[in-house]
Amino acid sequence: MTSILIACGTQKSASPTAEDFDYTVDKFADIEILRYRVPDFDSLSLKQKELIYYLNQAALEGRDILYDQNNKYNLLIRRTLETVYTNYKGDRKSADFERLTTYMKRIWMGNGIHHHYSEDKFIPEFSEKFLEASIKSLEPELIAPLLQPGEKAENLIQKLLPVIFDPTIYPKRTNQADGVDLILTSGNNYYEGITQSEVEAFYSKMKNPGDSTPVSYGLNSKLVKENGIIKEKIYKQGGLYSSAIDKIVYWLKKASEVAENEKQRDVINSLIKFYITGDLKVYDEYAIKWVQDLDSQVDFVNGFTETYGDPLGLKGSWESLVNFKNIEATKRTEIISSNAQWFEDNSPVDAKYKKEKVKGVSAKVITATILAGDCYPATPIGINLPNANWIRAEYGSKSVTIENITEAYDHAAMGNGFNEEFMWSDEERKRAKEFASLTNNLHTDLHECLGHGSGKLLPGVDPDALKAYGSTIEEARADLFGLYYVGDPKITELKLLPDKEAYKAEYYQFIMNGLMTQLTRIQPGKNIEESHMRNRQLIAAWVYEKGKPDNVIEIKKRDGESFVVVNNYEKLRTLFGQLLAEIQRIKSTGDFEGGRNLVENYAVKVDAALHAEVLERYKKLNLAPYKGFVNPVYTLETNKKGDIKDVKVTYDENYIDQNLRYSKDYSSLPTFN
Repeated sequence: MTSILIACGTQKSASPTAEDFDYTVDKFADIEILRYRVPDFDSLSLKQKELIYYLNQAALEGRDILYDQNNKYNLLIRRTLETVYTNYKGDRKSADFERLTTYMKRIWMGNGIHHHYSEDKFIPEFSEKFLEASIKSLEPELIAPLLQPGEKAENLIQKLLPVIFDPTIYPKRTNQADGVDLILTSGNNYYEGITQSEVEAFYSKMKNPGDSTPVSYGLNSKLVKENGIIKEKIYKQGGLYSSAIDKIVYWLKKASEVAENEKQRDVINSLIKFYITGDLKVYDEYAIKWVQDLDSQVDFVNGFTETYGDPLGLKGSWESLVNFKNIEATKRTEIISSNAQWFEDNSPVDAKYKKEKVKGVSAKVITATILAGDCYPATPIGINLPNANWIRAEYGSKSVTIENITEAYDHAAMGNGFNEEFMWSDEERKRAKEFASLTNNLHTDLHECLGHGSGKLLPGVDPDALKAYGSTIEEARADLFGLYYVGDPKITELKLLPDKEAYKAEYYQFIMNGLMTQLTRIQPGKNIEESHMRNRQLIAAWVYEKGKPDNVIEIKKRDGESFVVVNNYEKLRTLFGQLLAEIQRIKSTGDFEGGRNLVENYAVKVDAALHAEVLERYKKLNLAPYKGFVNPVYTLETNKKGDIKDVKVTYDENYIDQNLRYSKDYSSLPTFN
């Protein structure tokens, strides 16, 4: 498949209106690239704009870290392809060159050679001979930076071709399949020369079961076996990824100088200290300070954060998100967080798994200014941090909904025909048009603000007890909490939704997606591997099965096509509550077998006939099932003395130009680390 659209756009203003904004940038393979607005940036003070600029720079400097974490050959492959693309002297309209361009774009989207969502390896549609000839045609001075000391171009080609073209080499970035060694069968670069049992034994020895403030061992390191000895290579200054971390620290120090207040400055300096020392206790100190900074309008995430990319849920992928508070929209999340204890007390889970006192729940709606690392080009629409359960329990958590990203999704989807194809009737479509944007944002708020922060582990339960199933169970827990409460009368009482029937829009779309339409993201013959997709199918399939005696949900046929029909929304809510209670029990008690049974029985397998039908119907719409983003461009404006007088934001950079610029300006790591 070749690229079919590249739109450079003409938006120059810092705050173009949504109606005038061109959200579409590019489309290729199964991807559509969008851009997002940064409304109200001009309303910030000069000091806040300068702070954002420095935090944005710190975010972009970590780009190569994620590539290397995702696979040890990613940087070599990306740099080789970019060199070929930039210097190619043949026919740039030939099928092979266009296919190489598409492959390069897919690598940018996945931050490496694996799909960002399915995590299956991309297989190029151009030939090995074409790539080999293209590399050989490069001038020696262009090839030299790609080579290891003493290496020849022939060695480079011999090294590259199997990794790129052989489907049996690194077939899966993160393997979640049951009954295999998850470390040896995963293509990521968190471990080397080591087995799953050795990893588990190594970190088990570090843990103290009675520790009330357990360290997230392994979060910022690569675990390797060298000369028969297992050891960690720590991500820090002077350690692994030092050349990139040096630059991150440089920009964080600049940000510290223009912090909004002393509390925020202390947060930034604590993060700098963590990058310098690599000490995870310092990281916890930083996380506690970060979660307690509720006064700053500008905020950020920067570091080794989410563990979805590690099949054992230990290693943190590098990511960054810089943002500022959407003050008006945050009124919605403030209502939720101020009622957090009510939601916890009235949850349908067993009392012994509830928090007696909910602490420090804060939530806000934000405007993203930059997406980076594992938040770019694909990004979440909501985040809840920190991840450490003991910090959540003692100090609380921060939850955000990224509304300028959901705005971009909503506007890009207008009139695309999806609802007309897959929704059962005009009743569901009318409800979706009227309420879906509201209910989807509210579900995200509840998921991030309260869902992840709800419940508690029983004393002595290992936070990693669910192992490979932990991520799916945790996402299901948060989704179910949000689903259960989005349909509660309390929501309309709090004026979070305008109509007591509005919640049905979210219920219908969630079930339709979990049972059917998310299958557009799965290749024929494949199982579901990604944790969020497993979560959605687990919930939808479980309530569908348990609701059969009461005919709560049906899959009806019309003209030979399948549709989801919800017959009883009230009973569906009851089922959500029952499953939430069971999943909270599994989480609270560390019931590995209970989690395994739920995931393997409901979340993994795909109905082949339904899958084929959904793919065929979706194909007619000519839509891309996945979305990614380009970032705005920020430019410092200075006077003749060099003093900063403004920060300007523009939106006219396309996908290719942005990624090539990032590779030129923010690529400080060696090819192999």
